[in-house]
Amino acid sequence: MSADAVFSLQNSSTTIDYSGKVPVEHLDYDYIEKCKDVKYLEKILKVLRSGEEGIYPHLIQFCEHHLKKLNPSSRALRKENSVPTAASLSKEEWRQIADELKTWQEETKKADTSLKRQSMFDDLVNKTMPPIRGSNCSVPLGQNSNSKEKRNSSRPVLPRDYQEWDKFDVEKECERIDVLTQEEKFLLANREKDKGNEAFKSKDYEEAVAYYSRSLSIIPTVAAYNNRAQAEINLKHWHNAMRDCQSVLQLEPGNMKALLRRATVHKHMGNFQQAAEDLRMVLMEEPHNAAATQLLSETEKKLKECHSEQQSRGKKILIQEVEVEDCNSNHKTKAEQIVCPVEPSQPVGGEDSSASPAERGDMGNAQKKPHDRGDGGPHSESNNSHHGIRRSKGDKYKASQESKEKIANGTNKRGSTASLQADQSSGNKGTVLGGSAGETVNLDAPCGALPPPLARLKNEGNLLFKNGQFADALEKYSQAIQGYTDSGIDSPEDLCILYSNRAACYLKDGNSQDCIQDCTRALELQPFSLKPLLRRAMAYESLERYRKAYVDYKTVLQIDTSVQAAHDSVNRITRLLIEQDGPEWREKLPEIPLVPLSAQQHHIKEPPSAEVLQARAEKAARDAERKAEVLFTALKQEGNDFVKKGHYQDALGKYTECLKLKPEECAIYTNRALCYLKLDRFTEAKQDCDAALKLEPTNKKAFYRRALANKGLKDYLACSSDLQEVLQQDPNVQEAEKELEEVTVLLRQSLAEASPAEPRKTVPITEVEGDEETIAIPDSESSCRGEDITINLKPTNAHEFGHALNAACCGGNTMACADLLASTAPDMLPQYLSTQLDGHTISFIMQALDSHLLEKDPNLVYQHLKYLHTTDRFSVVLMMLTKDERRHMTQLFEHLSAVESTEYTKNDVQNLANKYI
Repeated sequence: MSADAVFSLQNSSTTIDYSGKVPVEHLDYDYIEKCKDVKYLEKILKVLRSGEEGIYPHLIQFCEHHLKKLNPSSRALRKENSVPTAASLSKEEWRQIADELKTWQEETKKADTSLKRQSMFDDLVNKTMPPIRGSNCSVPLGQNSNSKEKRNSSRPVLPRDYQEWDKFDVEKECERIDVLTQEEKFLLANREKDKGNEAFKSKDYEEAVAYYSRSLSIIPTVAAYNNRAQAEINLKHWHNAMRDCQSVLQLEPGNMKALLRRATVHKHMGNFQQAAEDLRMVLMEEPHNAAATQLLSETEKKLKECHSEQQSRGKKILIQEVEVEDCNSNHKTKAEQIVCPVEPSQPVGGEDSSASPAERGDMGNAQKKPHDRGDGGPHSESNNSHHGIRRSKGDKYKASQESKEKIANGTNKRGSTASLQADQSSGNKGTVLGGSAGETVNLDAPCGALPPPLARLKNEGNLLFKNGQFADALEKYSQAIQGYTDSGIDSPEDLCILYSNRAACYLKDGNSQDCIQDCTRALELQPFSLKPLLRRAMAYESLERYRKAYVDYKTVLQIDTSVQAAHDSVNRITRLLIEQDGPEWREKLPEIPLVPLSAQQHHIKEPPSAEVLQARAEKAARDAERKAEVLFTALKQEGNDFVKKGHYQDALGKYTECLKLKPEECAIYTNRALCYLKLDRFTEAKQDCDAALKLEPTNKKAFYRRALANKGLKDYLACSSDLQEVLQQDPNVQEAEKELEEVTVLLRQSLAEASPAEPRKTVPITEVEGDEETIAIPDSESSCRGEDITINLKPTNAHEFGHALNAACCGGNTMACADLLASTAPDMLPQYLSTQLDGHTISFIMQALDSHLLEKDPNLVYQHLKYLHTTDRFSVVLMMLTKDERRHMTQLFEHLSAVESTEYTKNDVQNLANKYI
């Protein structure tokens, strides 16, 4: 039975018995080659490897190769690596392995011995832990019972009623518990520190801080402080990290880790000079510390930037609002006196208006204030909305001529409605401190009706708040509130600001309950004040009192609809209340107070400047470009997926959408051309390939797919030209070679079908008048009639040259053809032959050149051959030559290379022959 019969019988059966024995007939090349069942092939391979039916190495290799084609990850193809032994390794490698094993054995023995001798933890182990299973230490029976008795006797009896609890001495019991030996404390501290290290490695830095804090509460150590500082740095708790670094340097001055981490904290807090000093101390001790070197370079760069900014800002100008009469009201407004750069109107402290809300952690001031209202800190004193007083463009200020000149010269880059008073000679000469980002703050600046000591406390609190020292700021605000109460001043506006600022500190520290109390007091003093309402709403939300938070947020939006944080919070809380209370959630809300019109803040939107409009347009263009890129990538990927699945019509739509987004993408044109080819839409495919070649003139895919489109359109000549271009770029494209062979056959067939059935008729050529040179040749048909045919040896155009050449070809007169070529300029030959080039014509010209013209003028023959191959369609016609015609062509080049000439060499002839043969 043949292998085909066996294979057909196996396929005709419904299932294959994998548990049975493999027949001998299946151990055959043909059967294995035609078998597609991977599992059965694995079984055949197993039988061949076992040697049950004999050893056939080549058959085994053939089976493995076939199985690899079907399933490269088959388990049967896995080969086991033998275990290395001393014989398979070099002496040096074996000696190294043996030495490492001996070292490990010795270290293990030493560790065992040290653990057995260690008596430091014996008490703790005997008291709290049972004996270790499998240890050599055995505990006598009497010892267990005695220890239990001692333990029971030493343990005090717990009180069981109130009288016994009254007699219980708590202090004595605490003293007994607190009395631990130094070794026990050291052990417990190390345990907590190790737990912190594990939490740090798992990037749970908050838990790590908790463990390090426990360790430090038992025994303060340098390592625990250093580790906690690093964890605080990762949590961006800069002040806590600074305290830990200071503690390390008190315990161990010059600690490198502490200096490096303190420098990191200084850098993030903006103290670049101090950071650079710490880093230089580290590099003095460790010059090759890469981290310190990199951090120092970054810090020095920041220092240079700060210096350049300060120089560019110029002088500082004292800005002070003065009491003025409002045009429409008898109320007066006051503001704080601050010293700041003229460029932006910077706050004294509390909230940095130059930072983004996410960076500064807004305390309810989420929406940036317009220039017509001002913001002087955590709570600006111009916030008198409960009286209906608001800053307008009509506010009048006093400014010296010097200040006006500075603003006119471009010192103030952003317009501000606040007026300037630059008369520094009569200004306040109080303490001026530096804030962040090069600011200077006058701590003795007046604050409303507060006396100077209380105003200084408030300014100090603002500065501390701005620097992130919320606990210290809270203390300053509390002192100011206490001083206000003791002094008996009657200024509810100032007291409202102090309570609001202290509430902001409570909110930052997570003390939401005290924040609510201070905000409520501030609102009692000034109802419908914006910031206390917003902060109280945030505190309610943090305590999950969503109904009260919703009411406060809605009240804020009645006052100022431009507070985006309130809009976002209302939307968020609405969803939570719907989930919590269901559809009737509005009925469970407290009453939302109505804000009087006088307290509402109305914004007059100014038209944006040309720079703002340009920036918006650029941003919109960038966003549109980014969205288009994302959409283009998605559409292209979807189109590629459809092509892989064979859904060419769907892919066609995706690629068309891609071209709408990016009409200059060459790859999309070639991909769409492929879809058109698969759908037999050859005209559209050719158009896409033409478009791709305009973008990339050497695109190989475009040439190949245009050739397929031309083949579908039965334009075999253009198809052959494109395929030759592909092979010229990459001769290894096998698909193009196969297509070229097939197209050549089709081209010959089409030419044969297009040729007339009857032989070509001779064209009589009459004599021409004039002095033009002519030659008469006999013709087979004319000779019968006794007539001659004349040839024009000096043609002036392609038509005359074609008639003369056809006459010579019909008569087979190679001499006349040679005379015609001798009288024709070589560079004009491609132009004369462009419309009538075929294989017979090329062969006849080669014979004429070889038979007659080569002996007379070999240089002219070389020139004709040099230009002849540049004729249109020459490469296509060349493929149509027969073997005899190619042989004649080869003989011509052999004869030409044998002739010595000064105008060409043998190498030139050889290079020219490569274009013909």
